[in-house]
Amino acid sequence: MIDAFAYALISVVAVSLISLIGVITLSFKGEWLKKILLLLVSFAAGALLGDVFLHLLPELVEEGFALNLSFMILGGIGFSFVIEKFIHWRHCHIITTKEHVHPVATMNLIGDGVHNFIDGLIIGASYIVSLPVGLATTFAVLLHEIPQEIGDFGVLLHAGYSRKKALFMNFMLALTSILGVLTVFVVGDVEGIAPFLVAFAVGNFIYIAGSDLIPELHKENGTKSAFFQLIALALGVLVMAALLFLE
Repeated sequence: MIDAFAYALISVVAVSLISLIGVITLSFKGEWLKKILLLLVSFAAGALLGDVFLHLLPELVEEGFALNLSFMILGGIGFSFVIEKFIHWRHCHIITTKEHVHPVATMNLIGDGVHNFIDGLIIGASYIVSLPVGLATTFAVLLHEIPQEIGDFGVLLHAGYSRKKALFMNFMLALTSILGVLTVFVVGDVEGIAPFLVAFAVGNFIYIAGSDLIPELHKENGTKSAFFQLIALALGVLVMAALLFLE
């Protein structure tokens, strides 16, 4: 069990390092980066929706669909709505700047934290089964995180974070996967709470993509802009679809 815990811990730290993928943008000029930000937001929306409908929902209904799953998903949407209302109530009378970021950033960070916690649960549980299963799961999660983290980084930049702060926050939220691993090895049996967390993530991701990210895309008009946003959105979905062949 100790060996399994060590392998799981090393795995989630390795996966967390993927959150630093945005470091490649540090060499980009500000104007060029500004031009691609909405494309990254569009890609993030596609990746979130692809994650929901191609990965999380199919996993959630593997044992069969029940009405309680619908209520859990609605609970995730409702929770996100309440949190965003609170964020707007507290902050949204202030103009968006690097010192005061747009609420979409906070919502994205909350969703990312829940998602990474679930990844930690999955990786920890898989190592309890066996080393090969743990390694295979880690590889799948790692591939899954690359498009997710690229999109998340773009959302944070678009919302007002500096590049360095966006990298730092992305990495800190990625470390919530360690809490997921610790939960598995402390609690032991997480089967009871895992479906709730996955359903919560589904509701959270649907809300973020539909209520926060996609409305941001409508702030920039023009046929050319809309076309490239649609391509980026589709690409986010297609990347998630491609990962199905590696699972």
